[in-house]
Order: sequence, then structure tokens, then C-alpha cells
Amino acid sequence: MPTFDETAHSAAPPEEVWKLLYDPSRFPEWWAGVGTVEPSTQDDESYTVYPDGYPDFPMPQLLHGDRRRGNVTISCLVSDLVFEWRLRVVDGGTAIDVHVEIPDAETHRLDTQRDVIHRSVHALAVLAAQEYE
Repeated sequence: MPTFDETAHSAAPPEEVWKLLYDPSRFPEWWAGVGTVEPSTQDDESYTVYPDGYPDFPMPQLLHGDRRRGNVTISCLVSDLVFEWRLRVVDGGTAIDVHVEIPDAETHRLDTQRDVIHRSVHALAVLAAQEYE
């Protein structure tokens, strides 16, 4: 199973980054390729993503967070990609780490996902810092 990691630093404290990371309705603001998000009516941990340019392609997701540890895990129920986000306090802000697991059947998406996550984690860092100012 291919994996990769990405890190960005934000001037915002972890609590401010958490607000953006744990709220799927905010994902279109910073997660590259996310067009819209529809919350689930069944529970708090599921939601549906509609990718940019594909409004008729729903992608159900699960989100599990542990605020005390600063971890958020997002699992795509369509492609089985897993995104493990971790927030760490660093001098002057927050380190935002993301570990991505791509199932063997989705290996062809590795380079695209590297690019998407690189842009997304940095956009998250910038947005959190802007909102904190």
C-alpha cells in the first residue's frame, strides 16, 4: 500500500487549525478539489464530498477526531484512501502533519494525491493563520 506524508506550519494555535480541520463544511475553503460538502443526516462522523467539476459524483466519507490528541482521520468510503491529520504545538504556532494511505487498487492516483495534499495542507495552514490574526 503506497503512503506518503506532508507537513506545513501555521502561525495559528492548534485550536484554530482544529476548527477548520474538524468541520467538513469548511473543506471547500482549503482542500484542493473539494467542490461541496453535504453533511449526513445519520450521524456526526459521516458526510459526502462532491469533487470540483463532478457535482453528480458523491463520495461518502467518515471523519473521526480526537481533539485531546489533535488527530483527525478521514476515510473515503469510495476509494478507501485514508488521511490521518495530526496537529502539534510548535514554537509560534502549529505543525500540521498528514499521513496518506492509498490502497493498491488506487496506486495510479498517487502523484495526483501528493499534489492535492501538498496544496491542501499549505492552504489549511494559511487560512488558519489568516483567521487567527
